[in-house]
Amino acid sequence: MTQPPFRFQLAARSGGARAGRFETPHGAFDTPAFMPVGTHGAVKALTPEQVRATGAQIVLSNTYHLHLRPGEGLVQKMGGLHAFMRWDGPILTDSGGFQVFSLPRVEIDDRGARFTNEVSGEVVDLTPERSMEIQNALGADIIMAFDECTPYPATEAMARDGVRRTLLWIDRCLKAHDRPGEQALFPIVQGGVHLELRRSCAEALVALDAPGYAIGGVSVGEGHELMCQVTEHTAPLLPEDRPRYLMGVGTPEDLLAAIGFGIDMFDCVIPTRYARSATVFTSRGRLRLTNRRYRRDAYPIDRSCDCAACAGGFSRAYLHHLFAANEVLSAVLCSIHNVHFYQALVRDARRAVVDGRYDDFRREFLALYGRDGTGTGTRAGAGTGAAARKRKP
Repeated sequence: MTQPPFRFQLAARSGGARAGRFETPHGAFDTPAFMPVGTHGAVKALTPEQVRATGAQIVLSNTYHLHLRPGEGLVQKMGGLHAFMRWDGPILTDSGGFQVFSLPRVEIDDRGARFTNEVSGEVVDLTPERSMEIQNALGADIIMAFDECTPYPATEAMARDGVRRTLLWIDRCLKAHDRPGEQALFPIVQGGVHLELRRSCAEALVALDAPGYAIGGVSVGEGHELMCQVTEHTAPLLPEDRPRYLMGVGTPEDLLAAIGFGIDMFDCVIPTRYARSATVFTSRGRLRLTNRRYRRDAYPIDRSCDCAACAGGFSRAYLHHLFAANEVLSAVLCSIHNVHFYQALVRDARRAVVDGRYDDFRREFLALYGRDGTGTGTRAGAGTGAAARKRKP
């Protein structure tokens, strides 16, 4: 199943954590990697140039939403997703399964899922074959298998049926995938919080010799501890020489835990969603800029951050004003900062893996991250731990 030019090279290990590099037709990206989410073909509130300036090397778009609007046919006519959204680096598209199965009225059977198009009102059949057809037309570098996302909570019987259907559908995805030399198809391990089901699903998928693997069905309400339990159990079941992708995760604490378990790739809407509601990340924790305490605060979000918002001199007082005035620039500046924070976090994690001190890095980061919540500490990308704590805020 593996086809050039997809190649994953491990550069270093530190405990369970890994640093690597995955090559695609539109360039390579370093791991651990955090993918900003561009659901409709755009990372919310940011231009492609601004996304690139945060340090992001790969972005994610959504098959379900792009199919509904503007339609994969138009995207293909416009030169494919890279040309359409003006992003020349790697792109990953998910299969649409998570969004479909989250709909209030959807019929699921072994053939696929049937639901009502929320834009046109038409009845839509989304099958493994149709998901592959849409993703082939969109032209992303990495595409995801159509799977059944097990909800939480789910009985063992429900999770077992989800695994059965996921394995049935991956065979159909493989047969329908028309561009294996141009698009890497990642299968998705399901099984809910039932660890033996996770094992059996992973073993069946590993036999396919895929170019990469994902762990799905987490970040669906199970909480941090169960997410960690599932990820720690499942990651070692996946091949050492292929990238491992944990879907839909999450907070800085989630990312650091999962990197320690051997996960290489992440995506989540948190950085931009939180930014639009005035919540920003700093190395000393989160800030809510609509709080009155920031109304006259002349500091930037984080004095040691070199993102365009902080290095540009935009104060917390100004951002507080922008949110009060409902100005779009508030979301732009805070999104720049939050996406930059996440990119700096995974970049520092990678550096710690290469230096052979990942566990120390994680412990030191979390100790500082939860310190006082004032946001006056150093950014993740400027260094963490003892050296960072010695700096004046």
